[in-house]
Amino acid sequence: MPTTRLPIAVTMGEPAGVGVEITLKAWSRRTLYDLPPFYLIADPEQARATAENLGRKGWSPVTKLPVIEINSPAEAVANFEAGLPVFAQPLAESPVAGQLNTANAAAVLDAIETAVRHVQMDQASAVVTNPIQKSILHEAGFEHPGHTEYLAALCGGGHLPVMLLSCPGLKTVPMTVHMPLHEAVEKLTTEMIVERAMITARALDRDLGFRPPRLAVAGLNPHAGEAGDLGLAEAEIIQPAIDQLRAHGIAVTGPVASDSMFHEAARQTYDVAICMYHDQALIPVKTLGFEYGINMTLGLPIIRTSPDHGTALDIAGEGRANSLSLTTALAYAGLIARHRALAA
Repeated sequence: MPTTRLPIAVTMGEPAGVGVEITLKAWSRRTLYDLPPFYLIADPEQARATAENLGRKGWSPVTKLPVIEINSPAEAVANFEAGLPVFAQPLAESPVAGQLNTANAAAVLDAIETAVRHVQMDQASAVVTNPIQKSILHEAGFEHPGHTEYLAALCGGGHLPVMLLSCPGLKTVPMTVHMPLHEAVEKLTTEMIVERAMITARALDRDLGFRPPRLAVAGLNPHAGEAGDLGLAEAEIIQPAIDQLRAHGIAVTGPVASDSMFHEAARQTYDVAICMYHDQALIPVKTLGFEYGINMTLGLPIIRTSPDHGTALDIAGEGRANSLSLTTALAYAGLIARHRALAA
Protein backbone atom coordinates (compact mmCIF):
# COMPACT_ATOMS: atom_id res chain seq x y z
CA MET A 1 0.00 0.00 0.00
CA PRO A 2 1.26 3.50 -0.71
CA THR A 3 2.50 5.46 2.26
CA THR A 4 3.50 9.04 2.74
CA ARG A 5 7.13 7.90 3.15
CA LEU A 6 7.30 6.93 -0.50
CA PRO A 7 8.10 9.50 -3.20
CA ILE A 8 5.94 10.28 -6.21
CA ALA A 9 7.14 9.12 -9.63
CA VAL A 10 6.90 11.82 -12.31
CA THR A 11 7.23 10.86 -15.97
CA MET A 12 9.10 12.96 -18.53
CA GLY A 13 6.25 13.36 -21.00
CA GLU A 14 7.09 14.48 -24.54
CA PRO A 15 10.85 15.34 -24.55
CA ALA A 16 10.34 18.17 -27.05
CA GLY A 17 7.68 19.72 -24.82
CA VAL A 18 7.65 21.38 -21.42
CA GLY A 19 7.47 18.39 -19.08
CA VAL A 20 11.03 18.54 -17.76
CA GLU A 21 10.88 22.33 -17.47
CA ILE A 22 7.72 22.42 -15.38
CA THR A 23 9.00 19.58 -13.18
CA LEU A 24 12.11 21.61 -12.36
CA LYS A 25 9.92 24.63 -11.63
CA ALA A 26 7.65 22.56 -9.39
CA TRP A 27 10.71 21.31 -7.48
CA SER A 28 11.91 24.89 -6.96
CA ARG A 29 8.52 25.70 -5.40
CA ARG A 30 8.37 22.56 -3.26
CA THR A 31 8.49 24.49 0.03
CA LEU A 32 6.08 27.21 -1.04
CA TYR A 33 3.41 24.63 -1.94
CA ASP A 34 4.41 22.03 0.69
CA LEU A 35 4.90 19.37 -1.98
CA PRO A 36 5.68 15.77 -1.06
CA PRO A 37 9.00 14.34 -2.29
CA PHE A 38 9.00 13.35 -5.95
CA TYR A 39 11.45 12.28 -8.62
CA LEU A 40 11.53 12.62 -12.38
CA ILE A 41 11.98 9.67 -14.74
CA ALA A 42 13.85 11.26 -17.62
CA ASP A 43 17.18 11.65 -19.35
CA PRO A 44 19.51 13.28 -16.79
CA GLU A 45 21.36 15.14 -19.53
CA GLN A 46 18.15 16.73 -20.76
CA ALA A 47 17.22 17.64 -17.17
CA ARG A 48 20.59 19.36 -16.64
CA ALA A 49 20.40 21.15 -19.98
CA THR A 50 16.87 22.35 -19.18
CA ALA A 51 17.99 23.61 -15.76
CA GLU A 52 20.85 25.52 -17.36
CA ASN A 53 18.52 26.99 -19.96
CA LEU A 54 16.14 28.21 -17.26
CA GLY A 55 19.08 29.91 -15.59
CA ARG A 56 20.04 31.63 -18.84
CA LYS A 57 16.45 32.76 -19.34
CA GLY A 58 16.57 34.37 -15.91
CA TRP A 59 13.55 32.42 -14.65
CA SER A 60 15.02 30.56 -11.69
CA PRO A 61 13.93 31.92 -8.30
CA VAL A 62 17.00 30.23 -6.78
CA THR A 63 20.65 30.58 -7.71
CA LYS A 64 20.57 27.27 -9.57
CA LEU A 65 18.34 24.28 -10.23
CA PRO A 66 20.46 21.27 -9.27
CA VAL A 67 19.74 17.84 -10.75
CA ILE A 68 20.70 14.74 -8.77
CA GLU A 69 20.79 11.42 -10.58
CA ILE A 70 19.42 8.56 -8.45
CA ASN A 71 19.61 4.81 -8.89
CA SER A 72 16.41 3.91 -7.04
CA PRO A 73 13.23 5.64 -5.85
CA ALA A 74 14.42 5.17 -2.26
CA GLU A 75 17.16 7.73 -2.89
CA ALA A 76 14.66 10.40 -3.91
CA VAL A 77 13.48 11.30 -0.41
CA ALA A 78 16.98 11.72 1.02
CA ASN A 79 18.10 13.87 -1.92
CA PHE A 80 14.91 15.86 -2.49
CA GLU A 81 15.95 19.01 -0.66
CA ALA A 82 19.33 19.14 -2.39
CA GLY A 83 18.06 18.93 -5.96
CA LEU A 84 15.53 17.40 -8.30
CA PRO A 85 16.06 13.62 -8.15
CA VAL A 86 16.17 12.10 -11.64
CA PHE A 87 15.86 8.37 -12.29
CA ALA A 88 17.63 7.78 -15.58
CA GLN A 89 15.58 7.03 -18.67
CA PRO A 90 17.98 7.77 -21.55
CA LEU A 91 16.65 9.18 -24.81
CA ALA A 92 17.67 7.74 -28.16
CA GLU A 93 18.48 11.21 -29.53
CA SER A 94 18.97 14.60 -27.92
CA PRO A 95 15.62 16.41 -28.02
CA VAL A 96 15.13 19.71 -29.77
CA ALA A 97 12.56 21.95 -28.12
CA GLY A 98 9.34 22.06 -30.13
CA GLN A 99 10.46 19.42 -32.66
CA LEU A 100 8.86 15.98 -32.39
CA ASN A 101 11.02 12.92 -32.96
CA THR A 102 9.74 9.35 -33.22
CA ALA A 103 13.16 8.08 -32.13
CA ASN A 104 12.35 9.07 -28.55
CA ALA A 105 8.85 7.57 -28.46
CA ALA A 106 10.02 4.33 -26.86
CA ALA A 107 11.71 6.20 -24.01
CA VAL A 108 8.52 8.18 -23.33
CA LEU A 109 6.54 4.96 -22.97
CA ASP A 110 9.30 3.28 -20.96
CA ALA A 111 9.19 6.14 -18.46
CA ILE A 112 5.46 5.57 -17.94
CA GLU A 113 5.96 1.84 -17.57
CA THR A 114 8.77 2.39 -15.07
CA ALA A 115 6.66 4.75 -12.97
CA VAL A 116 3.81 2.24 -12.80
CA ARG A 117 6.19 -0.56 -11.92
CA HIS A 118 7.70 1.49 -9.08
CA VAL A 119 4.24 1.99 -7.57
CA GLN A 120 3.34 -1.67 -8.03
CA MET A 121 6.57 -2.63 -6.24
CA ASP A 122 5.77 -0.25 -3.34
CA GLN A 123 8.74 1.94 -4.22
CA ALA A 124 6.62 4.99 -5.09
CA SER A 125 3.28 6.22 -3.79
CA ALA A 126 1.78 7.58 -7.00
CA VAL A 127 2.34 8.36 -10.66
CA VAL A 128 2.17 11.91 -11.99
CA THR A 129 2.40 12.03 -15.76
CA ASN A 130 3.67 14.95 -17.78
CA PRO A 131 1.86 15.55 -21.09
CA ILE A 132 2.60 13.25 -24.02
CA GLN A 133 2.17 13.95 -27.73
CA LYS A 134 -0.15 11.14 -28.80
CA SER A 135 0.29 11.84 -32.51
CA ILE A 136 4.04 11.11 -32.49
CA LEU A 137 3.54 8.01 -30.33
CA HIS A 138 0.90 6.68 -32.73
CA GLU A 139 3.27 7.39 -35.60
CA ALA A 140 5.83 5.22 -33.81
CA GLY A 141 3.34 2.36 -33.39
CA PHE A 142 1.63 3.16 -30.07
CA GLU A 143 -1.76 1.45 -30.18
CA HIS A 144 -3.60 2.98 -27.22
CA PRO A 145 -5.82 6.07 -27.62
CA GLY A 146 -3.93 7.88 -24.87
CA HIS A 147 -2.32 7.94 -21.44
CA THR A 148 -5.32 6.67 -19.52
CA GLU A 149 -5.86 3.57 -21.63
CA TYR A 150 -2.14 2.74 -21.54
CA LEU A 151 -2.05 3.03 -17.75
CA ALA A 152 -5.06 0.74 -17.49
CA ALA A 153 -3.28 -1.84 -19.66
CA LEU A 154 -0.13 -1.61 -17.53
CA CYS A 155 -2.25 -2.22 -14.42
CA GLY A 156 -3.69 -5.41 -15.89
CA GLY A 157 -7.20 -6.37 -16.90
CA GLY A 158 -10.43 -5.79 -15.04
CA HIS A 159 -10.02 -2.06 -14.40
CA LEU A 160 -12.24 0.65 -15.81
CA PRO A 161 -10.35 3.95 -15.85
CA VAL A 162 -12.47 7.03 -15.25
CA MET A 163 -11.18 10.55 -15.94
CA LEU A 164 -11.88 13.19 -13.31
CA LEU A 165 -10.99 16.81 -14.10
CA SER A 166 -10.45 19.22 -11.24
CA CYS A 167 -9.83 22.91 -10.77
CA PRO A 168 -10.53 25.17 -7.77
CA GLY A 169 -14.27 25.01 -7.18
CA LEU A 170 -15.19 22.31 -9.70
CA LYS A 171 -14.74 18.62 -10.43
CA THR A 172 -16.16 16.95 -13.52
CA VAL A 173 -16.23 13.43 -14.97
CA PRO A 174 -16.94 12.86 -18.68
CA MET A 175 -18.75 9.65 -19.61
CA THR A 176 -17.03 9.49 -22.99
CA VAL A 177 -13.66 10.95 -23.81
CA HIS A 178 -11.63 10.96 -27.02
CA MET A 179 -14.11 10.25 -29.79
CA PRO A 180 -16.19 12.24 -32.28
CA LEU A 181 -19.31 13.74 -30.74
CA HIS A 182 -21.72 11.62 -32.79
CA GLU A 183 -19.96 8.46 -31.52
CA ALA A 184 -20.10 9.72 -27.94
CA VAL A 185 -23.87 10.16 -28.21
CA GLU A 186 -24.29 6.70 -29.76
CA LYS A 187 -22.22 5.00 -27.05
CA LEU A 188 -23.97 6.61 -24.08
CA THR A 189 -25.92 4.05 -22.02
CA THR A 190 -27.57 3.83 -18.63
CA GLU A 191 -25.07 1.14 -17.60
CA MET A 192 -22.14 3.36 -18.54
CA ILE A 193 -23.40 6.23 -16.41
CA VAL A 194 -24.09 4.01 -13.40
CA GLU A 195 -20.74 2.23 -13.56
CA ARG A 196 -18.63 5.36 -13.95
CA ALA A 197 -20.63 7.37 -11.42
CA MET A 198 -20.24 4.64 -8.80
CA ILE A 199 -16.47 4.50 -9.38
CA THR A 200 -16.43 8.28 -8.99
CA ALA A 201 -18.43 8.24 -5.76
CA ARG A 202 -16.18 5.59 -4.21
CA ALA A 203 -13.05 7.52 -5.16
CA LEU A 204 -14.36 10.82 -3.80
CA ASP A 205 -15.12 9.09 -0.50
CA ARG A 206 -11.92 7.05 -0.15
CA ASP A 207 -9.35 9.30 -1.79
CA LEU A 208 -10.58 12.84 -1.21
CA GLY A 209 -12.70 12.63 1.92
CA PHE A 210 -16.11 13.64 0.51
CA ARG A 211 -18.53 11.85 2.84
CA PRO A 212 -21.02 11.43 1.39
CA PRO A 213 -20.08 12.68 -2.08
CA ARG A 214 -22.79 14.63 -3.90
CA LEU A 215 -23.16 13.99 -7.63
CA ALA A 216 -24.96 16.16 -10.17
CA VAL A 217 -25.71 14.46 -13.49
CA ALA A 218 -25.83 16.68 -16.56
CA GLY A 219 -28.33 16.27 -19.34
CA LEU A 220 -27.19 15.53 -22.87
CA ASN A 221 -29.52 17.77 -24.82
CA PRO A 222 -30.16 21.53 -24.53
CA HIS A 223 -32.23 22.33 -21.42
CA ALA A 224 -31.84 18.66 -20.38
CA GLY A 225 -34.23 17.66 -23.15
CA GLU A 226 -37.00 20.03 -22.07
CA ALA A 227 -39.41 17.24 -21.16
CA GLY A 228 -38.71 15.40 -24.41
CA ASP A 229 -39.21 18.32 -26.77
CA LEU A 230 -35.44 18.57 -27.39
CA GLY A 231 -34.48 14.92 -27.10
CA LEU A 232 -35.26 11.69 -25.25
CA ALA A 233 -31.85 10.75 -23.86
CA GLU A 234 -32.67 12.26 -20.48
CA ALA A 235 -35.83 10.21 -20.02
CA GLU A 236 -34.63 7.01 -21.65
CA ILE A 237 -30.96 6.82 -20.58
CA ILE A 238 -29.99 9.35 -17.93
CA GLN A 239 -32.98 9.30 -15.55
CA PRO A 240 -32.90 5.49 -15.21
CA ALA A 241 -29.19 5.77 -14.30
CA ILE A 242 -30.00 8.37 -11.65
CA ASP A 243 -32.70 6.10 -10.22
CA GLN A 244 -30.23 3.20 -9.98
CA LEU A 245 -27.60 5.37 -8.32
CA ARG A 246 -30.11 6.51 -5.72
CA ALA A 247 -31.04 2.88 -5.10
CA HIS A 248 -27.37 2.29 -4.28
CA GLY A 249 -27.52 5.06 -1.68
CA ILE A 250 -25.63 7.67 -3.67
CA ALA A 251 -26.63 11.32 -3.28
CA VAL A 252 -27.37 12.43 -6.83
CA THR A 253 -29.38 15.11 -8.60
CA GLY A 254 -30.31 15.55 -12.25
CA PRO A 255 -30.62 15.50 -15.13
CA VAL A 256 -29.42 19.09 -14.88
CA ALA A 257 -29.31 21.45 -17.85
CA SER A 258 -25.62 21.82 -18.56
CA ASP A 259 -25.91 25.50 -19.44
CA SER A 260 -26.96 26.35 -15.88
CA MET A 261 -25.02 23.92 -13.67
CA PHE A 262 -21.59 25.55 -13.64
CA HIS A 263 -22.24 29.03 -12.26
CA GLU A 264 -20.99 29.70 -8.74
CA ALA A 265 -24.22 29.15 -6.82
CA ALA A 266 -24.98 25.90 -8.66
CA ARG A 267 -21.50 24.51 -7.97
CA GLN A 268 -22.12 24.80 -4.23
CA THR A 269 -24.83 22.13 -4.46
CA TYR A 270 -22.63 19.23 -5.61
CA ASP A 271 -19.09 17.83 -5.35
CA VAL A 272 -18.71 16.48 -8.87
CA ALA A 273 -20.56 16.98 -12.16
CA ILE A 274 -21.15 13.79 -14.14
CA CYS A 275 -20.99 14.96 -17.76
CA MET A 276 -22.09 13.17 -20.89
CA TYR A 277 -19.17 13.91 -23.21
CA HIS A 278 -15.64 15.31 -23.31
CA ASP A 279 -16.16 19.02 -23.89
CA GLN A 280 -19.13 19.26 -21.56
CA ALA A 281 -16.72 18.31 -18.76
CA LEU A 282 -13.53 20.02 -19.89
CA ILE A 283 -14.74 23.43 -21.02
CA PRO A 284 -15.99 24.57 -17.59
CA VAL A 285 -12.87 23.27 -15.82
CA LYS A 286 -10.52 24.97 -18.23
CA THR A 287 -12.57 28.16 -18.16
CA LEU A 288 -12.71 28.40 -14.38
CA GLY A 289 -9.15 27.34 -13.59
CA PHE A 290 -7.00 26.59 -16.61
CA GLU A 291 -3.69 27.15 -14.82
CA TYR A 292 -4.62 24.86 -11.93
CA GLY A 293 -6.62 22.23 -13.80
CA ILE A 294 -5.58 18.62 -13.34
CA ASN A 295 -6.64 15.16 -14.44
CA MET A 296 -7.07 12.30 -11.97
CA THR A 297 -7.59 8.72 -13.16
CA LEU A 298 -10.10 6.88 -11.01
CA GLY A 299 -10.75 3.15 -11.02
CA LEU A 300 -7.12 2.00 -11.17
CA PRO A 301 -5.20 0.22 -8.39
CA ILE A 302 -2.55 2.96 -8.57
CA ILE A 303 -2.79 6.69 -7.92
CA ARG A 304 -2.38 8.77 -11.06
CA THR A 305 -2.73 12.49 -11.60
CA SER A 306 -1.50 14.79 -14.35
CA PRO A 307 -1.59 18.39 -15.54
CA ASP A 308 -4.65 19.18 -17.62
CA HIS A 309 -2.74 20.77 -20.48
CA GLY A 310 -0.71 19.65 -23.44
CA THR A 311 2.94 19.53 -24.39
CA ALA A 312 3.09 23.25 -25.27
CA LEU A 313 5.50 22.71 -28.16
CA ASP A 314 5.06 26.34 -29.20
CA ILE A 315 6.77 27.66 -26.04
CA ALA A 316 9.08 24.73 -25.24
CA GLY A 317 12.61 25.85 -24.44
CA GLU A 318 11.60 29.46 -23.80
CA GLY A 319 11.35 29.14 -20.02
CA ARG A 320 7.77 30.49 -20.04
CA ALA A 321 5.81 27.32 -19.24
CA ASN A 322 3.49 27.58 -16.25
CA SER A 323 4.06 24.83 -13.66
CA LEU A 324 0.97 25.44 -11.51
CA SER A 325 -1.04 22.60 -13.04
CA LEU A 326 1.77 20.11 -12.41
CA THR A 327 2.26 21.52 -8.91
CA THR A 328 -1.44 20.96 -8.22
CA ALA A 329 -1.26 17.43 -9.64
CA LEU A 330 1.64 16.65 -7.30
CA ALA A 331 -0.23 18.05 -4.31
CA TYR A 332 -3.33 15.99 -5.13
CA ALA A 333 -1.27 12.82 -5.60
CA GLY A 334 0.24 13.36 -2.15
CA LEU A 335 -3.20 14.02 -0.65
CA ILE A 336 -4.67 10.83 -2.11
CA ALA A 337 -1.66 8.81 -0.93
CA ARG A 338 -2.18 10.10 2.60
CA HIS A 339 -5.89 9.26 2.53
CA ARG A 340 -5.16 5.73 1.32
CA ALA A 341 -2.43 5.25 3.91
CA LEU A 342 -4.81 6.28 6.70
CA ALA A 343 -7.46 3.88 5.39
CA ALA A 344 -5.06 0.94 5.11
